[in-house]
Amino acid sequence: MNQPQHPGEKHPTPEFSSQDQPHPGHTAPMDPPPDHGEESYKGSGKLEGRKAVITGGDSGIGRAVALAFAREGADVLFTYLEDEKEDARETVRLVEDAGRRAVAVSCDIREEANCRALIDRAVEEFGRIDVLVNNAAYQMSQPDGIEAITTEQFDRVMRTNLYGMFWLSKFALPHIQEGGSIVNTTSVQGYQPSPHLLDYAMTKAAIVNFTQGMAQMLAERGVRVNAVAPGPVWTPLIPATMPDTSEFGKQSPLGRPAQPAEMAPAYVFLASEDASFITGEIVNATGGTPLP
Repeated sequence: MNQPQHPGEKHPTPEFSSQDQPHPGHTAPMDPPPDHGEESYKGSGKLEGRKAVITGGDSGIGRAVALAFAREGADVLFTYLEDEKEDARETVRLVEDAGRRAVAVSCDIREEANCRALIDRAVEEFGRIDVLVNNAAYQMSQPDGIEAITTEQFDRVMRTNLYGMFWLSKFALPHIQEGGSIVNTTSVQGYQPSPHLLDYAMTKAAIVNFTQGMAQMLAERGVRVNAVAPGPVWTPLIPATMPDTSEFGKQSPLGRPAQPAEMAPAYVFLASEDASFITGEIVNATGGTPLP
């Protein structure tokens, strides 16, 4: 008789070497490789027939969510940046291997016209949108303080993390029927900001507020709005934006960063009928760091 797996065996505390990549970062060079649930995620039809739009679905949390949604029965359209084309192909493969449609769209959500075109493409492909996952984000560590944050960086963080989310939500809503949902990605940084991520943390706090305000605004329309607040997660954004990855995630009470696969179930839950009476909620997935 097989013994049940101890929880720590599935995602043991990894040993990271210091590793750097140019932004936006890629999955293949990461050591250890991130786990998106390729071998572990088992679907049970929670999103059967749904049509989902996911930003930043080429890698990291976005890829794990796309994979989980597909194995739960959803067709997926996701965005990627041109430099992330190779990662995007792998996400397409994973979704299609699950027997669902995958539409990969190169899209810089910092521009309003791109966001409008993305939603138009989703409606053209699927006829409607059932779930919008606002996941794409940009950060750049600046340990030398606010003086080191250029206006160019500040603008990029704001437009990627906030403007894109605002535009996509606005343009998608006419195509989301009663029972649909929006799931945003905030962060532990929205509550406990690290000084070297000042501008990024600002946006994550704003996403909490946006989520709760939109949830009240859309309640009468039967559209739920929730968010997930990850703690440290091992994604390409980390070696691409952090000066030293060797200690990454060890500050969490569990003593390690999460794998992207550990975030995906929260998005599935919030998008599914299991969460039909839940809106305006922030699901904390921080590895034990207490948040409000």
